[in-house]
Amino acid sequence: MANKEKLFTEFTAPTTQEWLDKIEVDLKGADFQKRLVWRTNEGFNVQPFYRREDLANLKTPDALPGEFPFVRGNKKDSNVWYVRQNIEVTDAKETNKKALDILNKGIDSLGFKLKGDMVSKETVKALLDGIYCDCIEINFATCPRHAVELAEILVAYFAEKGYDKAKVVGSIEFDPMAKMVMKGKDVTPVLENGPKLVEALKEYPNFRCIAVSTDALNNAGAYIVQELGYALAWGNEYLQQLTDAGVDVDLAAKSIKFNMGVSENYFMEIAKFRAARLLWAQIVKQYEPKNDDSCQMCVNATTSTYNQTLFDSYVNLLRSQTEAMSAALGSVHSMVVTPFDAPYEEATDFSERIARNQQLIIKEESHFDRIVDPGAGSYYIEHLTDALAQEAWKIFLKVEEEGGFLAAVKAGTIQDDINATNVKRHGDAAKRKEFLLGTNQFPNFTEKSEGKKAKVCACGCGNADEATFKAINSTRLAADFEDLRIHTEETKVPTAFMLTIGNLAMRQARAQFSCNFLACAGYKVIDNLGFKTVEEGVDAALEAKADIVVICSSDDEYAEYAIPAFKYLNGRAMFVVAGAPACMEDLKAAGIENYIHVKCNVLETLKEYNQKLGI
Repeated sequence: MANKEKLFTEFTAPTTQEWLDKIEVDLKGADFQKRLVWRTNEGFNVQPFYRREDLANLKTPDALPGEFPFVRGNKKDSNVWYVRQNIEVTDAKETNKKALDILNKGIDSLGFKLKGDMVSKETVKALLDGIYCDCIEINFATCPRHAVELAEILVAYFAEKGYDKAKVVGSIEFDPMAKMVMKGKDVTPVLENGPKLVEALKEYPNFRCIAVSTDALNNAGAYIVQELGYALAWGNEYLQQLTDAGVDVDLAAKSIKFNMGVSENYFMEIAKFRAARLLWAQIVKQYEPKNDDSCQMCVNATTSTYNQTLFDSYVNLLRSQTEAMSAALGSVHSMVVTPFDAPYEEATDFSERIARNQQLIIKEESHFDRIVDPGAGSYYIEHLTDALAQEAWKIFLKVEEEGGFLAAVKAGTIQDDINATNVKRHGDAAKRKEFLLGTNQFPNFTEKSEGKKAKVCACGCGNADEATFKAINSTRLAADFEDLRIHTEETKVPTAFMLTIGNLAMRQARAQFSCNFLACAGYKVIDNLGFKTVEEGVDAALEAKADIVVICSSDDEYAEYAIPAFKYLNGRAMFVVAGAPACMEDLKAAGIENYIHVKCNVLETLKEYNQKLGI
């Protein structure tokens, strides 16, 4: 075309104030701050929209991929990551067979978890038989006391095989401080092995040996900004210890690997990994490394177990899929997708296959590995990156003021912070301020546990160290509801009958709400189309052998229907009003004491009902 016409030139671009004025009109007097501004748990507010001017003072949009401060990733030409699967080692030969099998099914990163007393030349040789360690990533997790021994065995094995040292990619996850912060065990003498471990592997530039395991904090309920802030302090503690021991700063920094979790907060998790690289690069820079590449943050991301559920467990696939997408778009080094059945059983071949394929789908079919930092330039993601960085930096500085991460762990301040968050989140889940689909919201009415029980953690290397410091309570968010539902199922399953009457829209809405509410404890719920009289409804409930009768109507009509229904029922079943009507005080005066509504603590209410029903 000879003439190139710019579209929309006849329109004037609206200003931010004009947008706000239009929003105020549409809100019809409602408070903008209360209705549209998201007050996050991370310490900052999120606006309903962002414009280019919101990025005017930010430096992150000017960054380039593969360049300091690496906010946009460590790579310039792709976003490829390692697809990792961890294997618990009980028998070296059998584990090797499994490793070879999954390498043919899309895995290119292996994580071997072996107990300290299994570390030997024979075990390593059997584990790695037929595996080309210069073609895939290879990772080991073992007792910190045996990490140096394992490193020396691996170095000898790699030399025997004649591998190019630069092509051996992997890690030994040496992280004594993880046991201190999570279990309260004093293993400070083991920290002295860090410099020895780095020295043993110094000729392997892509084999890291010092781990920062904040995925444990994620799985204990930590908010995103808490995990990020403590990850920085945790990593800095190791970096300081290594350099104080005389390790070259470039070598020390390149020896550290971060194992981070991924929660369900999609865009904020993308921003978390971007902010993490930005801040870690700034920290390492203060140690004056010779090479900017030493400032790169290497992250293995693992999808969370904190929000996984025992009931309706296939929903875990939806959770882990969005988490995997966040990690991939956040440009991580490697990723582990937790199998959907992790809360209640050892992963099966089926669940492991699905977990692998969750990564392969976004990599091979959706091409998430092709584009470097696709979130860059998004006004929203750039804002989240900056906001998370600022809040996480406050946590980092606070820990440093306390004397560093190790000192804060010994004082118990980090454990107290994470535990407080865990308690708050459990409280929010109990009140349904935080949703767990299929557990505290929209449960499967007919699902049974079928013998499923929550797995008990049996981690550790067998050392019986006494707890010296405070520990972190890693309780899944759904655990309280699951315990209640299983107890109901194993004791007595009551029947809850919906006595629907009056206004059609209100009775249907409240019946649906009540069914979802009561089914969270595993109650059998019976919904109905509606009754002409309360007597008809009560008779039908008694015929159905209901233990609970829930009257569902409109607020105005409760004054007419509730007391007659309660009197006609005459104590033959528990009577519940769905809602919090204006006439509640009158109803209470008549003896009606049970109400369910959106402001209820669902968990405590259901526990109370179980007690009243003798369950």
